[in-house]
Amino acid sequence: MSRFYTLALGLALPFAVAAQDSSLTQFTAADHVLIVSPHPDDESLCCAGLAQQAMRAGATVAVVWITSGDGFEVDAMVVERSLRPHVRGLQSLARMRMAEARKAMEVLGVPPQRQYFLGYPDRGISRLLLDFENKPYRSRYTGASAVPYSEAVSPGALYTGQALMKDFATVLDREQPTLVLAASPQDTHPDHRGSGELATHAMAARGQSSRVRYWIVHGGERWPRPLGLHPTLAQTSPPRGAGMIWVPVDLSTTDIALKEATILQYRSQLKVMARKLQAYVRRTELFSAMPADDE
Repeated sequence: MSRFYTLALGLALPFAVAAQDSSLTQFTAADHVLIVSPHPDDESLCCAGLAQQAMRAGATVAVVWITSGDGFEVDAMVVERSLRPHVRGLQSLARMRMAEARKAMEVLGVPPQRQYFLGYPDRGISRLLLDFENKPYRSRYTGASAVPYSEAVSPGALYTGQALMKDFATVLDREQPTLVLAASPQDTHPDHRGSGELATHAMAARGQSSRVRYWIVHGGERWPRPLGLHPTLAQTSPPRGAGMIWVPVDLSTTDIALKEATILQYRSQLKVMARKLQAYVRRTELFSAMPADDE
């Protein structure tokens, strides 16, 4: 398995490729897949195609959302039609995004009992893990210092790294995943990096690091390109994933169409970045067993 360009039919592919990864292609009814989504919509952008393939083979698929997206001020401004979104508006946006996630999972086929909202602060996950392990963090967007959503796994849990790790462990205990799909710590978004670190350390503590595969959504400036809907194109390697060995998972036309339908449920997000979201609807999805180049 080379970390240099792979040659195929005499042409150099633009990123390091692993020929295959049985954990991504040979699902059975004994498999339990857990998608770790930093915000509502990430699970569809990264993994909706692979999730369909797993479920068709009889595997169980579950999703855990680390935040509910209550720090996306630009989105709140568009939804509220206000230049200064207020706290209640941001929490209303989060509830809207959770409702959209449920609709998306209904389209994808993930049952309600396999859907977990943790409700920790948008744009605060890395801070919880690094600086607020035992002391409460206050969201600068909503003003909350504890999980404010009744739908969450632990409503009222303090915004601390310890509480976040406990809730994530609860999900792992319930699902007992044989495969975890998590954001690479090389993703440019701090919540993605933080959720990737959370998954990495939690699975390592269980001696199950080999069960984690990584993806990137925020892959660097001007990625993915071209913007818009191009379902016949293969996904290109994200600049932030340089040095990672990527496994492309081929999607059928049915997979692609259902992935697009899943993303279309996120109407609040489509209002502000439709062409960006469409750019993840490609004939391949990319995963890596490497969280980052230096690990």
